[in-house]
Amino acid sequence: MSDFSNLIRITEYQVLGKLPDPFVMENGKRVKNPSDWEKQRKTLFRTAVELQYGTQPPAPEVLEVEPCYITEKQHSYRIIAGTREKQLSFYMKLFTPGKTGPFPTAVDGDLCFMYMFDNPWHNAFTDNGFALAMFDRTELAHDIYGEDRSKSPLYEIYPEYSFGALGAWAWGYRTVTDALLKLKLLDLDCLAYMGHSRGGKTAMLAGVLDERAAIVAPNETNAGSCGCYRIHMRAIQENGLEARSETLKDLCTAFPFWLGPEMAKYADREQDLPFDCHFLKALVAPRTLLIGEAASDIWTNPIGSWQTTMAAKEVYRFLGAEDRLYWYFRRGYHFHALEDVMHLVELMRRRIRGIKTPLNNRFFETPFPEQELIFDWKAPGK
Repeated sequence: MSDFSNLIRITEYQVLGKLPDPFVMENGKRVKNPSDWEKQRKTLFRTAVELQYGTQPPAPEVLEVEPCYITEKQHSYRIIAGTREKQLSFYMKLFTPGKTGPFPTAVDGDLCFMYMFDNPWHNAFTDNGFALAMFDRTELAHDIYGEDRSKSPLYEIYPEYSFGALGAWAWGYRTVTDALLKLKLLDLDCLAYMGHSRGGKTAMLAGVLDERAAIVAPNETNAGSCGCYRIHMRAIQENGLEARSETLKDLCTAFPFWLGPEMAKYADREQDLPFDCHFLKALVAPRTLLIGEAASDIWTNPIGSWQTTMAAKEVYRFLGAEDRLYWYFRRGYHFHALEDVMHLVELMRRRIRGIKTPLNNRFFETPFPEQELIFDWKAPGK
C-alpha cells in the first residue's frame, strides 16, 4: 500500500504572505480572555463574513410551512418565508427514521445535485436514528454562469443588503431550521449543516451565521471558504495529471455574484486581504467543525485548507475546544462521497449517544509532506 503522505506530488507552491493574527484587536492589543474574544468575533465577522459575502439577510418575519406529502419516513413541505410585504416559497424534503420526532438532523441545501437522491445517503442518517432535511438552494438565488444577482427572488425581498448567492443560500439553512422547529421535528441538541463544493461554502457560511448548528461540515469548498487565499499551488494527482488550485481571481471572474461586492478588489492582491479562511473557521469555535477534503481535488487547494485549519486550531485551543476541530483527506477527487457522509454521521453519534468508535485512520493525516506553517503567532497563554 502506498504512503498516503505522498499521495500527491507538489510541483508549485506559492505563498503570498503570512496569515493574519485573529487575536489582534482593533486597538492593536491581543485578546487575553474569553470576554475579549467575544468582542473580537465581531471584528472577524466584519471581514470574514461581511467583506467576503456581503451584508446578510435577516431571519424571516413571516414563516409558514405547508405539508405536501407525508409518509412514515419521507416528508415534503413547502416553506413560505420573507418579510410581511413580500415572501418566496421553496420546498424541503425530509427523510426520517420513523414517525416520532423530534430528530437529530442534518440539513443540506444541495438538492440541486442529482446524487442527493441516492438512497444510501438517506439511509446513512435514518439507519442511525437521524433525519436528513434537504432543499434546493437555487430556488432562493440562481446559480447560472454569467448571470447577475437581479433575477433571484431573495434579492428582491431584501434589496437593502449586499449579500451574494452564498448568503442567499445560507439563509435557506436557517429558514429550514426554523421550519423544522415549527413542525417540532428537530432535536436542537444535534443539528448539523453540511454541503459540498459551492454547497460546502454555503454550509460553512450558514454554520457561522447560525449558532444553533452544533456541527458544521463543509466538504471540498474550493476558494471562498475553507481553502487559503494566500496560497497558490500545483500538484500531480493520483491519476498522474497535474492540476492547480482555484484562486480568488478565478472565483471573481466565473462567479462574482456568489460573493460580496467588495471582494473583487482583492482578486490580484490576496496578500492585502485583512483576513483569510482561518477567520471563518475560527468563527465556528467552540462548536464542532468537520472539514472534509479529497487528496486529488487540487482545485480546492488542499495545502491551503490544511494551513488555515492549523491556524484556526489555535482559536480552538484558546477556547478549550481543540477536540471539536476535525479534518481529514480521503483518496479521490471532487465529489461528496458516502465516506464523507459517514464521517458526519459518526460525529453525530458521538454527540447524541456518546458512542465513540475509532475514527477513520484518514483523520488528521495529510496526503502531502506537511509544509512549514505560514503563521508564527499562537493562542494567547498557550
